[in-house]
Amino acid sequence: MKKRDRIIYGIATGLFSLFMMMSAGMYLFYHQTVSESFIKLGFPIYLIYPLALAKILGIVAIITRLSPFLKEWAYAGFFFNILLAFSAHLNAGDGQFGPALVAMVLLITSYAFEKKVFS
Repeated sequence: MKKRDRIIYGIATGLFSLFMMMSAGMYLFYHQTVSESFIKLGFPIYLIYPLALAKILGIVAIITRLSPFLKEWAYAGFFFNILLAFSAHLNAGDGQFGPALVAMVLLITSYAFEKKVFS
């Protein structure tokens, strides 16, 4: 049972990390495209770079697990970020809420199995 939990945790956390790093990469390297999306969703574009940095640091906190305090805050920050993204896309009616839903499933799975594996 423990080995299966470790595998599920590893897959969910790996996919979630990849997802968030790709998102941060988009924010950093395709700023104009992301800016247009932020404007359509009603978000200020000055949040793009700080949000990219927060995503990178959050993934580092989750993967390294050096600080339980920072790891918990990273999970919480991702939860609210994804919840707001899902809500914004749903309210905008652009049909682009699917990636946020996938990210939320991966996040919750990673968090739940992290508790099982490392406690």
